Amino acid sequence: QVQLVESGGGSVQAGGSLRLSCVVSKSIFSISTMGWYRQAPGKQRELVATLTTGRSTNYADSANGRFTISRDNAKNTVYLQMNSLKPEDTAVYYCKAYTQGLLGRDIWGQGTQVTVSS
Repeated sequence: QVQLVESGGGSVQAGGSLRLSCVVSKSIFSISTMGWYRQAPGKQRELVATLTTGRSTNYADSANGRFTISRDNAKNTVYLQMNSLKPEDTAVYYCKAYTQGLLGRDIWGQGTQVTVSS
């Protein structure tokens, strides 16, 4: 069974940085687009960034210029480096493997909390 496990969340002051990690349990990582999403209290889950196997990236306007998504295929891990954090970045961050075509469904991690204080 494919599993995604996020880590790296925490509490930080505005202007600080965090790096989130998402480890994928199986080798589907090397053939899957990966993404980071977030969900703030009372809001819908929204896309933060995606990264294809060809290393093409896509960022939400709110993340562009501050966040960087990357992957290490040898470690089956995708990262989200978050700099210049703002209180509005406070949310639960989720990792997603785009495996609909391969497995019939996408795979989500359990989420990691990021809290940014002013």
